[in-house]
Amino acid sequence: MEEESFTDISLRPLDLLDIDAFMEWAVDDKVAHFCTWEPYTSKEDGINFIRNIALPHQWFRAICIDNRPIGSITVTLNSGSGDRCRGELGYVLASKYWGKGIGTQAVKMVAETIFDELPHLERLEALEDVENVASQRVLEKAGFKREGVLRKYMIIKGSTRDMVIFSLLSTDSKT
Repeated sequence: MEEESFTDISLRPLDLLDIDAFMEWAVDDKVAHFCTWEPYTSKEDGINFIRNIALPHQWFRAICIDNRPIGSITVTLNSGSGDRCRGELGYVLASKYWGKGIGTQAVKMVAETIFDELPHLERLEALEDVENVASQRVLEKAGFKREGVLRKYMIIKGSTRDMVIFSLLSTDSKT
């Protein structure tokens, strides 16, 4: 079988008009498995998420193929005076697009521009569940450095989880 080519990958703000595309990954148990949120059960919940979380978020982008959202990627900035220099990267991708290099390409797109867009940032962090090996690989391929395991770091769906922390610094060489 011929492998699909995804050359038109872009990042753009998510819009309320994207609700049907958003719901394709938001209702998927496989996508939500390592996330803090449960799969969505109604379109109304999806609309509320886009309206109340995605739109006002400081840096929330849809990962698109041919301008159609297939996932999202965020950089959440810290607001404290001592940790303004760092932000946290998060991303999700519709499961039918896993393993095709799209996540890696989206993370690389952010890594190549975020320090220019937000010059006060010096460090971009990402936390991954120790069992989410595929997502850890995405970060490594995008140039992030694995720093270590944070034991019993956060509770996800009622279970305390060990998390792997990755970082990319503004001074790291481009991949």
